[in-house]
Amino acid sequence: MMAGIRAASLGQDVMLLEQKSSIGNKLLLSGKGRCNLTNAEDLEYFLKRFSKNGDFLRDAFKKFFNRELMDFFQSRGLKLKTERQMRVFPVTDRSSSILDILKKELEKAGAQVICKTKVVDLLTEKGAARGVRLDNGREIPADRVILATGGASYSFTGSDSAGIRLAGKLGHAIVPLSPGLVPLTVKEDYPRKLEGLALRNIRIKFLSGKVRIISDIGELVFTATGISGPLVITLSGRVIDMLGRGEKVFAEIDLKPALSVQQLDSRLLREFKLNAKKNIRNTLKELLPLRLIEVFAQTAGIDTFKKCSQATQKEREKIVSLLKGFRMEISGARPIEEGMVTRGGVSLKDINPRTMESRLVKGLYFCGEMIDVDADTGGFNLQAAFSTGYLAGESSALS
Repeated sequence: MMAGIRAASLGQDVMLLEQKSSIGNKLLLSGKGRCNLTNAEDLEYFLKRFSKNGDFLRDAFKKFFNRELMDFFQSRGLKLKTERQMRVFPVTDRSSSILDILKKELEKAGAQVICKTKVVDLLTEKGAARGVRLDNGREIPADRVILATGGASYSFTGSDSAGIRLAGKLGHAIVPLSPGLVPLTVKEDYPRKLEGLALRNIRIKFLSGKVRIISDIGELVFTATGISGPLVITLSGRVIDMLGRGEKVFAEIDLKPALSVQQLDSRLLREFKLNAKKNIRNTLKELLPLRLIEVFAQTAGIDTFKKCSQATQKEREKIVSLLKGFRMEISGARPIEEGMVTRGGVSLKDINPRTMESRLVKGLYFCGEMIDVDADTGGFNLQAAFSTGYLAGESSALS
């Protein structure tokens, strides 16, 4: 949409082809339906939030970055707000507010939007793009072609990796697709018992050999097959990379990150003395969510119906150890269909970062999630889509 708006605003005849019955389906889902369209941090911070290849976006961001994007919507009457971690949302808290403006701008610029139209091939002649072929056999000639078809996540919205396959047919290197920003699965069966339980103000550490990845303090949620929530989702790509190297990966949840082992031990000793006649289970209620106590006790191998006065030092040390490092083995990730973004895609080696044009096929441009860039949650991925779309639209029009 942004590529079409920019190219049409520069006087070009633009035809936007969409295989679904409407445009912007995936945008409507973003930010849990609120659309976290960008982040208000500076350029260098932005680039660091990409799992790799962030520098490739430097030119696109210099051309059209967060301030320009915010101005784009605010100048058209949509107020924005900046929330925690500098995340930017429309004040309406509705993704449809963003989509409405994009649709109006496409219409205003004179771009033709054709839905229920599936492109099955790219037409080339003498190494240059010459148009597209549709599934009904019709050929549409064009001087320039922009592929903005997304990755493979949430394929029901239309991003089914078809555009990536088309690029591959023309000889572009494709970095294997994998899920990004996705829940992880664990080998142990207790997440099934804890499904839906959210742990707040915790820290999680992922361990593999000598490699350590330590999260900020935040929230984790148990699923039927493993763990999710902001902390897990953000670090999932790096964990998947660890698993891809054939290494065992463990997650350790620090349930009390604000307390040291010594402080926690002193607190537990104090609680046990104050509640000597109570059983351990009742005392643990002060430290853990009720649903977690049974699993916690089984893992520790402790009879929680024992009186606190009967707890041994070894049992107390075991409890403290688990509170600071509740461990599970990561077995994998949920399917790419469940990832918020797709990692991999068209190799950046085959794309000119100053124009988004293919280095192999003249007049063919790429933008958005189908290229091999991905970032943390927080508006970074959508900004990359808007920026590369803007640059591809401008470059194609001016060329």
